Amino acid sequence: MKLINADCIEAMKAMPDNSVDSIVTDPPYELGFMGKSWDASGIAFNIEVWQEALRVIKPGGHLIAFSGSRTYHRMAVAIEDAGFQIRDQIMWVYGSGFPKSHNISKGIDKASDFEGEVIGTEKIDIGIQGGSMHAERQTNVVEREVIELSPDAAKWEGWGTALKPAHEPMVLARKPLEGTIANNVLTHGVGGLNIDATRVGTDDNLGREVYQTQSWKNTSTAGVGSVNDDWKMGRFPANFIHDGSDEVVALFPDTKTGSIKPYKHNNASTIYGGGKGLQLGEITGNHTGDSGSAARFFYCAKASKRDRNEGLDGFEAKRDHDGRADGGVGGNNPRNRTNNSKLNHHPTVKPTSLMQYLVKLVTPPNGIVLDPFMGSGSTGKACAYEGFDFIGIDQSAEYVAIAQARIDFALADKSNELPL
Repeated sequence: MKLINADCIEAMKAMPDNSVDSIVTDPPYELGFMGKSWDASGIAFNIEVWQEALRVIKPGGHLIAFSGSRTYHRMAVAIEDAGFQIRDQIMWVYGSGFPKSHNISKGIDKASDFEGEVIGTEKIDIGIQGGSMHAERQTNVVEREVIELSPDAAKWEGWGTALKPAHEPMVLARKPLEGTIANNVLTHGVGGLNIDATRVGTDDNLGREVYQTQSWKNTSTAGVGSVNDDWKMGRFPANFIHDGSDEVVALFPDTKTGSIKPYKHNNASTIYGGGKGLQLGEITGNHTGDSGSAARFFYCAKASKRDRNEGLDGFEAKRDHDGRADGGVGGNNPRNRTNNSKLNHHPTVKPTSLMQYLVKLVTPPNGIVLDPFMGSGSTGKACAYEGFDFIGIDQSAEYVAIAQARIDFALADKSNELPL
């Protein structure tokens, strides 16, 4: 584990060519986030950053980089122009976002110095408190005064300027292969995605108990000569990840998977997944699919409530804004409406469980993961749990110290499990 307090471009320039296996990072979204200067520098759109990233990653190595819904396209273009191949977009969907919409009617009256009288009260649910580090919803109903509006403002009552944030996109990109995919993985040890390590867990057997018959095990047809329990690992990973919150799960319909009925060898072509021409004996037994919210088909990265501050005993608790007038409601933070003092006061902490999933997806066993925008170290903490080596870079000495403590905590945690 190596943590570097430096400008990411300069730090990467000192690294050898083709020296890391993957890059998983959460760059600035370039939104002027909570008044932070590092989120308005244009660094995420700087092609030189991604050119250096391309140079240090091995041929076929994958890059995953978060961004904001408003600015994703600028970063994706910079990554592509640097020479990476855009392979996909992954969505991180959550239910804890808080809308930062400007109330137009109130803005009109404020601009004209109109002071209306109090005409009543109303109760509103201000939603989740504490951001994405809390998996469960906490209903917070408050009562507020209803102020009389001027005639001009009344015409715009109910109008705003922004939607509730509910997702953050990630670029999934790859350095061009050298030769074929087979040649690349054998030569450089990277180039593919670790599908089995990132399957979506399920207790359902997915209708494949038919593969467990002795006659299937003995056949050499279609290259299927052995049977193991790999199919129990879960469903194929998708480019959609969610937080399991009530708000997100409620978006999905309840569904039921299909069923498999008994059949004989003369109807072998109806076997789940094919099987035409296989000489199977009689297969007995029904399989009934599982049921529930369709959210079960996608990986759910639930955050630990203690994840943010693990390892930071003795650190000074601070607020995560720098004195902006709107800091009392969390500045521009889309997933954290509060601005209470925190030991880990970095404003955009990603859940370690989410980062564990992502580093497993793109990194070979014992591989090296680079994060040029390390922040408070969630990627490094994930690598510690998953057994990967890690190089993290950040220009803030304060955040590097927080990251080091969080990573040290994970390295000392012998459970090697996802945070609860």
